[in-house]
Amino acid sequence: MQKEGAIVVLIELFIEHLKFERRLSPHTQTAYRSDLFDWAQFLVQEMSVEQISQVNSSFIRSWLASLREAGVTPRSIIRKISTLKSFYKFLIRKGVLLTSPMTQITAPKMGRSLPVFIKEDEAVALGELVSISSEDWKGMNTRLLITLFYFTGMRLSELINLKDQQVELNRGQLKVLGKGNKERILPLHAEVMQVIRDYILQRNQLFEQREPYLLLTEKGKKMYPRYAWQLVNHILDAATTVQKKSPHVLRHSFATHLLNNGADLNAVKELLGHSSLAATQVYTHNTIEKLKEVHKKAHPRR
Repeated sequence: MQKEGAIVVLIELFIEHLKFERRLSPHTQTAYRSDLFDWAQFLVQEMSVEQISQVNSSFIRSWLASLREAGVTPRSIIRKISTLKSFYKFLIRKGVLLTSPMTQITAPKMGRSLPVFIKEDEAVALGELVSISSEDWKGMNTRLLITLFYFTGMRLSELINLKDQQVELNRGQLKVLGKGNKERILPLHAEVMQVIRDYILQRNQLFEQREPYLLLTEKGKKMYPRYAWQLVNHILDAATTVQKKSPHVLRHSFATHLLNNGADLNAVKELLGHSSLAATQVYTHNTIEKLKEVHKKAHPRR
């Protein structure tokens, strides 16, 4: 970019706010920066706008229209609108602007996709498979990954960043650092604690010099996302029928199976680390579908 000038300065101030005040993850900061720099570039190159005070809602609508013409998905456009709204709220709080042009912008409607999850009998088969295939270190890693994802509903980033000091086996719990550096406590099933003990025992024997994380690669280094992703995808492919395979499928399965078995929605929200109940309610659709099935099979006037 060549002429964004003052707008770029404001964007960088906003990113610093996200980093130091809101403490958002580097990944989220990168997404915000990318959206805002694309927008600033459009303003300069297509609208000859260099100052934030020159921007009005028609310029923003033109940018959104150009994104649609370029084939950008509704989900991505909604995210970019959200980014701009947050940016303008920041500018108003800082006294840079008095009003936001985003008040006249509406996001495109998009149906919410239902989470993919494995069946409960597949979860049992998955547990049996990882128990008998954990002879080498990759097998041990696979077993612990699958166990923790399914029994705790943790996010991938939370799990690979889990340190020994966050594992409190004497209390039967984990302390997890989630989005926005919010800490939550996850209870541990006795079966899970035994898998963790087995893993730590072998890990400490294999790696005298190691990084201070629970999960390590064969080199004694901190596990990285792609490594975990590949192990989980491989075992899901072998033991389940789901087409979409990822660690998040196990998080979805954790939430869905809890709700299907009568768990309180607010409790599941806390376990997942969701900031609002709306994010958790997507799992109730699957619960309702199961209730319909039970009703159809059991009602005397079916």
